[in-house]
Amino acid sequence: MLKILFSPAENKKNGGKEKEKELFGSNNAREGILGEYGNIIKNGDENAIKELFGFKRFSDCAPYINDIFNSPLMYAIERYDGVAYEHLDFDSLDEKAKEYLKLNTVIFSNLYGPILGGNTIANYKVKQGSDIGKFVPDKFYKQRFSYQLDLYLANSEILDLRAGYYDKFYEVKKPYTSLKFLKDGKVVGHWAKAYRGLILRAIAKNDINSIKEFAALEIRGLSVAEIIIVKNKTEIVYNITH
Repeated sequence: MLKILFSPAENKKNGGKEKEKELFGSNNAREGILGEYGNIIKNGDENAIKELFGFKRFSDCAPYINDIFNSPLMYAIERYDGVAYEHLDFDSLDEKAKEYLKLNTVIFSNLYGPILGGNTIANYKVKQGSDIGKFVPDKFYKQRFSYQLDLYLANSEILDLRAGYYDKFYEVKKPYTSLKFLKDGKVVGHWAKAYRGLILRAIAKNDINSIKEFAALEIRGLSVAEIIIVKNKTEIVYNITH
């Protein structure tokens, strides 16, 4: 089976109607960090909330000031609303592709840590790189969940589509594949997010179950420039052709 490691997004969709489910690795393991997040919201310190959310104006914080333990829940793969997720366009996929993404996508949340696409989460806001009270999310989740991830991924092939920052949450120890995108010979940022979403969409639509199947998949607008293997990492370098 193929598992895809993916990044979250700063923007989220409001609402949700899903039932609470056990998160990857257990809810109890997150009790402290989620409680700390809830306390910051509950205490109402405007500066602390703005710092946590990454906003300059307190009025911008309003959509995210809620009790995450008593809030509407949405599948994680649906909740996020950044560039990659716009190009994934989850809502337009058929049910089989949606189930594929819920089961096989591992998203590295700045609040919840590693979660499956089908885990249900509340609307929240944590600026990338922000501490949550006494917790440093990337360090906490790397220490607390690496073993569970090692076990979970042990019998699967891995396609790592995370942005570089989220390497801090988990180091893949077995052979895996990652992607790089070039435009006119230069590594791109914004377009990389878009193509990660498009690639995840194509993988789900085609029910891709191995790196071999993925390598045979044609992605419109991309051509393989080279493949670089260093230690346990195979990096496919794509040229963006339009």
